[in-house]
Amino acid sequence: MRALKHGTMRAHVALALAAMVLAGDALQPALAAGGFNYHDALTKSIIFLEAQRSGKLPPNNRVKWRGDSGLEDGKLANVDLTGGYYDAGDNVKYGLPLAFTVTTLAWTALAFKPELESAKEMEHVNEALRWGTDYLLKCAARKKKLWVQVGDPNLDHQCWVRPENMKAPRTLYEIDEKTPGTEIAAETAAAFAAASMVFRNDQKYSRALLNKAKLLFLFAKSHQGSYDGECPFYCSYSGYNDELLWAATWLYLATKRQLYADYISHEAISSSVAEFSWDLKFPGAQVLLAELNMTSGGGAQSFKTQADNFVCAVLPDTAFHQVFITPGGVIHLRDGANTQYVTSTAFLFIVYSDLLLRTGQSVLCGSQPIRPERLREFARQQMDYLLGANPRGSSYVVGFGANPPTQPHHRGASTPVLPPGYDVNCGLSFGEWFAPDRPNPNELTGAIMGGPDKDDKFVDKRANSSYTEPCTYINSLAIGPLAALAVRGAQLVATH
Repeated sequence: MRALKHGTMRAHVALALAAMVLAGDALQPALAAGGFNYHDALTKSIIFLEAQRSGKLPPNNRVKWRGDSGLEDGKLANVDLTGGYYDAGDNVKYGLPLAFTVTTLAWTALAFKPELESAKEMEHVNEALRWGTDYLLKCAARKKKLWVQVGDPNLDHQCWVRPENMKAPRTLYEIDEKTPGTEIAAETAAAFAAASMVFRNDQKYSRALLNKAKLLFLFAKSHQGSYDGECPFYCSYSGYNDELLWAATWLYLATKRQLYADYISHEAISSSVAEFSWDLKFPGAQVLLAELNMTSGGGAQSFKTQADNFVCAVLPDTAFHQVFITPGGVIHLRDGANTQYVTSTAFLFIVYSDLLLRTGQSVLCGSQPIRPERLREFARQQMDYLLGANPRGSSYVVGFGANPPTQPHHRGASTPVLPPGYDVNCGLSFGEWFAPDRPNPNELTGAIMGGPDKDDKFVDKRANSSYTEPCTYINSLAIGPLAALAVRGAQLVATH
């Protein structure tokens, strides 16, 4: 297996990182012909993340129906675990998807910096990112220990109540040397390493993030084992090899140290897959490493080849496609927040197409070359589907476009604002606020729904949680593609 020498690889990384933050090259018309107000969708996609905040909200909070919540999180163990994000429509803070949300927000800030600055959204993305890293730093305050969850989901799900008025005990969950959780430790290391690159202008904060990333990666690597405490809600079906490669990749990009390059080339396991998600990170790492002329799998395949394989598995016009595409043209891997695969694929396709165009390369699917412009076209099509270019002619984004959804499966949005300290009757809460067939009293602006099904069907009812529940990681991966659509092709975008 071949690993580049430090000096050569250092030069490659410097070029890759420079290109990552200077990728303002003119985009082909294929990425900007949808006719939607992409800038509006971009702004609203970020606002949704603000609606998911836990803790003491800042004075500039833009979601006026949200208030402070979870202010005693961590108190059961005499630690401060306030802050962070609720992952979806309930009031639990899960470590694995939260850390993945942070990692992908950091990647967005790096890969789409010119677009976000042009759209005047860079500050909001950085604020969203720091809200996550501040919380994760609290979770990782002690060496060889990581707090990985706040809130018992089974108790939480017995009451339909907004987080400001929740009654369930804020049970705490942790991993340590005796109870390892390689996936969560490595993902949190990736989040810290990626974010350290974003916040380099704040040297003290960036250094703190990077130091935590190094320690957590060492912990993840030295104490291997899957943590099943987040099952059945966030079970790691793919194992932890992808997170170890993912974390090592971000640490290498952040430090340029040969230590991490050697791990990637000689110890890490990689595989060609057709999914990029909170559970499966191989394609993300492969796209990041594709430009560095490194190999994996005993030297049999380069990461460029594996990144190509991901594209070939997704695109319907290759002989190697595996991913189901609905009659209306959108990716469908499985019910249950399926749009996460839509936004994650659009994200990777645009980032990878930038790399390919910059280096004068194409995707190879066997002997069939696929031009980078095809990746951009497919990415635009996927995002446009969510915005309204679908058989229903309706948006899947709350508060955006034609006939947007009004009943997202979300406690805070579907429950009226109640006075602080209001004693909610949990036995009656579902009948009062969950069951009624009516629009939510609070608009969950920018939330991307989880639907539709494989036949492009969607019923806007909050009881259909597989199709109507939004998640932070759906939106964190939508921000980059929307920024690219909004800015790079602005002259072709008309208000929809």
